Amino acid sequence: MAALSTLILLLCAAKDVMPSSPHWKPTWPSYRVPVILPQSTLNLDKPQFDAEARLEVVSPCGPACHKSSPLPTYEEVKNYLSYETLYANGSLTETEVGIYILSNGGDGSQGRSRTKRQIYGYDSRFSIFGKDFLLNYPFSTSVKLSTGCTGTLVAEKHVLTAAHCIHDGKSYVKGAQKLRVGFLKPKQKDGSKGSNITNSAMPEKMKFQWIRVKRTHVPKGWIKGNANDIGMDYDYALLELKKPHKRKFMKIGVSPPARHLPGGRIHFSGYDNDRPGNLVYRFCDVKDETYDLLYQQCDAQPGASGSGVYVRMWKRQNHKWERKIIGIFSGHQWVDMNGTPQDFNVAVRITPLKYAQICYWIKGNYLDCREG
Repeated sequence: MAALSTLILLLCAAKDVMPSSPHWKPTWPSYRVPVILPQSTLNLDKPQFDAEARLEVVSPCGPACHKSSPLPTYEEVKNYLSYETLYANGSLTETEVGIYILSNGGDGSQGRSRTKRQIYGYDSRFSIFGKDFLLNYPFSTSVKLSTGCTGTLVAEKHVLTAAHCIHDGKSYVKGAQKLRVGFLKPKQKDGSKGSNITNSAMPEKMKFQWIRVKRTHVPKGWIKGNANDIGMDYDYALLELKKPHKRKFMKIGVSPPARHLPGGRIHFSGYDNDRPGNLVYRFCDVKDETYDLLYQQCDAQPGASGSGVYVRMWKRQNHKWERKIIGIFSGHQWVDMNGTPQDFNVAVRITPLKYAQICYWIKGNYLDCREG
């Protein structure tokens, strides 16, 4: 019971950093995150890979619905954070986890018909052109998945994306076994070797270079939830590449409360399917939040799912500004607001528990995952 109470407090509370002067900088909070460790691993039957890849997820459960949901029990949280691992040879395992608090110092696709839009008024997206932008940080951290979604580089061999890009909640999607990650690079022009001549009036043509995925982690909270109610909270997955990508990556961080974000605003870049081959950047204000989700009206189209949602804040320990991924763009929601339909785009927040889990997947050592 004591462990459960401690975990519930951890789920509900975060160490906020409040502005204390007119010269206050938006500063990354200091979190002491829990420890999530594998307890046992079970071999599962090879999946069928028979699901159709969906580029967006729709859920009718809005902010009020999520806020009124009861807190999960300790056992439920352990179950949600247990995970499946899919390997390139098609084998599949399920890993149960334990959650520890160290004492050194928290589908609904039916319903209202709608047009498939995620643009709010004037389209505020920016297509990014030219290798001087596309090949430089932070835009260079955005990659394309062979299933049609977007991902973000978060380590030398790891990509963070949305779970629904890999698994529809019931089965792995077609192509998940031979999943590839695409890196946008300039095309070599015929006869242009050694030439520095470019036509500045025309955007430089780009192409994707693909790297195979070695293994994929998907939390059971998504697999059991199937994108309705609790499932949307766990719409994230981590991909491990077969070889290092050799690009600068963006670190993950625990999501601060929306009121502490610079201007209350988030940013993300993705490969929206209405602009083929283009990387599309956008930013917007957060409209509402729950413990696990951010609700916003950033203009987006299917294909942007899986994009890393990031902000730039002051890192006190390093005395510098630093961008971190605080969420994963998931998809679209219709919400019934006092009888009036309102639509949002939704991002999954990286909570202390999710940070501990994703960080362990990347590093394999909980001692490297103690500071969020």
